[in-house]
Amino acid sequence: MTKLRAWVSAARLRTLPLSISGILTASAVAIAEGYFKLSICVLALITTLGFQILSNFANDYGDGVKGTDNADRVGPMRAMQSGILKEKDLKRGMIITAVLTLLVATLLIFEAFGNENFLHSFIFFNLGIAAVIAAVTYTVGKKAYGYRAMGDLFVFLFFGLLGVMGCYFLYSKNLGDLILLPAIVIGLLSAAVLNLNNMRDRLADAKVNKNTLAVVLGGTKVKHYHAALIITAFALSLLYFFLKSDEIIEFLPLVAFIPLFLNIVKVYKNESPPLLDPELKKIALSTFLFSVLFLITVSVG
Repeated sequence: MTKLRAWVSAARLRTLPLSISGILTASAVAIAEGYFKLSICVLALITTLGFQILSNFANDYGDGVKGTDNADRVGPMRAMQSGILKEKDLKRGMIITAVLTLLVATLLIFEAFGNENFLHSFIFFNLGIAAVIAAVTYTVGKKAYGYRAMGDLFVFLFFGLLGVMGCYFLYSKNLGDLILLPAIVIGLLSAAVLNLNNMRDRLADAKVNKNTLAVVLGGTKVKHYHAALIITAFALSLLYFFLKSDEIIEFLPLVAFIPLFLNIVKVYKNESPPLLDPELKKIALSTFLFSVLFLITVSVG
């Protein structure tokens, strides 16, 4: 593996479609309600990708330093684990990514609010700082929340509530009436992706005292939790489209739940956590498909 390929590996490109699902969902609602602005959408996408890549670099660094990425780990070898990228390399990459992402976030905030609302700009800039801190401290530091069974909560908050509702507010300058529902949906599905990842790594994580929610719940209860995340997301999606849609075609995004329900079945049948690895891509892409279909239906409607 070359150093360039190691950086690409550390960026974990397969996680990026999931990270922008919230932005696409918020943009779909903004289009439907007449608030959409392309420049805000583009800057929001770049900002979100920056935060996700920062999180991935920090995850590689944090798990590498703590020794979590070892021979027992399932999945592709991490960049720091391979020895190609050193601690100082990933630290430098984290700093550069954080600075560049905050610069783009500042442009996004200015594009959304201009000089007219200092309070909104101040709040969103601090939310950006909070996102940087959350991205880094998931695995980095003695009190890394990813090691304290809090990763699911933070993913729900930042990918779902903040990602969708925050982006929608940048468009509309308000929180509308039902934006909370799609925000919860994306948050739950994003948590399901993380949970599936942690289910795959449950046995290896337990050995190194990485207490994810999957480790805390155990092999049986975590399957119930996983099913609850997806079923609740489906129910809230159905409710949202029932309340907001006038034509049957607007329910099209629900098609994305077909592979998600199949995933539930596979999870319940699974007896060997490492075999869940191929399912990660399926559930992440299904979430992305939901947001894309949502965007398409409102764009052509």
